[in-house]
Amino acid sequence: MQITLYIYIMHKFIFLLAMLSILAPSVIRNEDPIPVYKVGDDIAWASKDYNDKDWSQTRGNTADHIFWSRTHLDLRQVENNILPLGLQIESFGSFEVYWDGVLIGNNGQIPQNGKPEIPGTESSYYRIPDHLISPGFHTVALRSSQSLLPHVQRSIGFKIDPYNSLLTRPLVTISYMNLMAGAFLIAAVYYFFLFLNSKRRHWDILIFGTICLLFFALLIMEYLKFHVVIPYSEFFVRLEIIGWLTFANALLVPAYFIIQFKFKKGPWLLAALFGTLIFLYISNYGHYDLTARLYSLAMLIANFIVVLNGIIQKEKGGIILLVGLVISALVGKFVLYDYGLFISFTIIVLCMLYLHSIRTSVIEAEHQNAILLSSRLQLELLKKNIQPHFLRNTLTSMMDWVEESPKEGARFIQALASEFDIMNEISEQTLIPITKELELCRQHLSVMGFRKEINYQWEQIGIDETQLIPPAIIHTLLENGITHSEPLPGNTITFVLHYSASEKSQQYMFETIAKNRQIITDRTGGNGFKYIKARLTESYGNNWKFSSGATEKGWISTIQIVLS
Repeated sequence: MQITLYIYIMHKFIFLLAMLSILAPSVIRNEDPIPVYKVGDDIAWASKDYNDKDWSQTRGNTADHIFWSRTHLDLRQVENNILPLGLQIESFGSFEVYWDGVLIGNNGQIPQNGKPEIPGTESSYYRIPDHLISPGFHTVALRSSQSLLPHVQRSIGFKIDPYNSLLTRPLVTISYMNLMAGAFLIAAVYYFFLFLNSKRRHWDILIFGTICLLFFALLIMEYLKFHVVIPYSEFFVRLEIIGWLTFANALLVPAYFIIQFKFKKGPWLLAALFGTLIFLYISNYGHYDLTARLYSLAMLIANFIVVLNGIIQKEKGGIILLVGLVISALVGKFVLYDYGLFISFTIIVLCMLYLHSIRTSVIEAEHQNAILLSSRLQLELLKKNIQPHFLRNTLTSMMDWVEESPKEGARFIQALASEFDIMNEISEQTLIPITKELELCRQHLSVMGFRKEINYQWEQIGIDETQLIPPAIIHTLLENGITHSEPLPGNTITFVLHYSASEKSQQYMFETIAKNRQIITDRTGGNGFKYIKARLTESYGNNWKFSSGATEKGWISTIQIVLS
């Protein structure tokens, strides 16, 4: 709940910042001033009144030469309460900044006296002297060099705001972004631990944890420029990393929804999405913001396909997720990109958390059903040996044996007691050692041998005594063999248990060598087989196969356990 609350608060705050940035009036009247350029070096070019009409609006490749740029800014009337003003410049290179011919700062170091250029940062801030601020046109002149990336043609951006706001606004934004990043990091660590400590690997949990970690990294990289001084020559490295992080999330988010909504054509959709993302990367290389927007658009289209299919299949949460995707798309369309990307993605993550909560409730319900099933199977196991007709027939046979042969009668009583002891011991267990199961079968054959006065023989081949098995499933097959078989000449029925194993599966084959009685009803639908299947499902989920059928020698039942 805390993670979700943090994300919700950050979502609201970033949306507020976006709205304020849109509504706040600019100090500059001509919001898109056009700089002009000239290669060379003359300090007179810094003057406000210098005539630059013959300068070029394109910089060209300046190699390692010094060049100047001049830009005319038209200022509105400025109230005294917002002074001092600050000037933010977004430009590549190293440069000195002149406001109406007065040097107000520098960014990096221009090559001089044989010393190489020291690259400046892409964005820098300068205080404008109060006495140089007045309504009307002012000239910003930059004495620059761009020897490290001379071929990159990037326009110069200007912004004028109260100086304190220019300095503190990034700090406020960073503080809230760090809170959001921390929330995603905590979520990532939590879901990684949840995945690692789960007996069954839920890949959607791993994918969600990875998405949270990637989004944490995306937030850090996006606002790294406020934490670390990044030379303009390394500017594109950060954008490239951001692009690949967005690429990965654009692929993983639909993968999460595909798993949640059981989208049958998911692999084909992911393959098509991957191909589309690669095409967008190649065709728009170098246009980082555009590429990221197109990645997000491709992700949204894939998400819509999966969610609409989920709604058709009547999957839980489909309608709410569709609404969330529509809101995310609208935010990405109408909100400033720097904020809209994170707001829209946060909405998607909240939708994913909602789906996960639905999944958790389903798992909890399945767990409760499993507990009820286990209790029912325990009762079923005990009922198998305390049912009235079994006890009545066994006690009647026991009385006859005690009267006719007290010594054999004592052995009969001891075998019955041993069988009940084992049943009582294993009734509450999900898996038991195979040795205990075999002992139970042998004791049951001793009891039934006294009861029916038939020579029952037991054989076992290739048994691995270290293996575990659901309780009484071999015992149930044995009961079926006794009930539905008639002895061969010599009054003999033989039971053979074969065990074999491979890297992918384990197999128990139970063979009854006897004469089959006439089948009145389908044996595959009996209560014994239902018990075996329920026990196998309880322990192995769907990773098992069971078959049973008549043979020339009698009957064979096969249990195959598929190893995950």
